[in-house]
Amino acid sequence: MDAVTYPNEAVIEFINQNVIPLQIASDQQPLASDFKITWTPALLILDQDGNEHHRTVGFMGADELMPSLLLGIGTLHFNENDFKKALSSYEKIISDYPESDSAPEAIFQKGVSLYKSTNDPKPLKEAYEHLKDKYMESQWTKRAYPYRLIQ
Repeated sequence: MDAVTYPNEAVIEFINQNVIPLQIASDQQPLASDFKITWTPALLILDQDGNEHHRTVGFMGADELMPSLLLGIGTLHFNENDFKKALSSYEKIISDYPESDSAPEAIFQKGVSLYKSTNDPKPLKEAYEHLKDKYMESQWTKRAYPYRLIQ
């Protein structure tokens, strides 16, 4: 990724605006062991205490890297019950990267975030309907399948 993805101007701007990057060698100890780095590249989204919230492993082009990192950022906020910030990340993926591998999970997580922040189950059903219409074969559509029954 050093030769192709990281030098991309959009990636540079995205990383500078959204994360604090730290690059370490896969054999650098004790970090490699502490974070169970077994294959590279491994991109981890950590909170301020060093707790992992999302992991991406393997090469990604810019068109997949940025939504994957956004998904991780959204997951971090979701795990911290900051649903407003989580929704912002998920909605950016859905609007700006709808063809990415991260989009179906973002739709699913958007529905869950809206449900958890409002206790209204309708966003869960809406997430299923959106997934069914656009990403029928996605694992996230299958996971949302029970939401079809919500009235």
